[in-house]
Amino acid sequence: MLETRATIVQIHDGRAMVNANQVSGCEQCNGQGCGSSKVAQLFCSKPRYFEVDNPIAAQPGDEVIVSVADGAVLRGIGLAYLLPIISMVLGAGLASWLSGTTANGDLYVADGGMLGLVIGFWTSHSLAKRLSRSQNRPFVARRWVEIVK
Repeated sequence: MLETRATIVQIHDGRAMVNANQVSGCEQCNGQGCGSSKVAQLFCSKPRYFEVDNPIAAQPGDEVIVSVADGAVLRGIGLAYLLPIISMVLGAGLASWLSGTTANGDLYVADGGMLGLVIGFWTSHSLAKRLSRSQNRPFVARRWVEIVK
C-alpha cells in the first residue's frame, strides 16, 4: 500500500476532501538527504486537495493516513501515458503501411498518428472511468497517531 498523511478538509456523501501534507518526495530523511523535497516543493507549491473514500467516518480537521492499493498508481500511469502513446505509434505505423509510397505518405502517417492518439486518449478515459468505480480509489485508512518516544 502507498500511504501519505493528510488532513480532512470537508466531508460529503461518505467521501472526504483531504489536503495532502507531505512536502518531501518520500519522507525518509525529512528532506535532508537526496533533495527530493526540493523538487517536490518546486513542483507542488500549491495546496493539493484530493477526494477520497472515507470508510472510517473521519471528521474535518482530523489528520489521517490515506492509502492507495498496490498497482493502482502504475495502472494510472499506464492509462494516462502508455496507452495513448502506443495507440499513436500503431496509428502512424498502420497509416504508413497502408499509404505505401504515395506522394502524400507523410501526411497520412501524421493523420494516422493523430487519430491513434485521439483513440488512445478516449480509450484510456473510458477505462479510467470504469476503474474508478472499483477498489482502485484512494481511501482513508486510519487516523494519524504520532508516536512520542
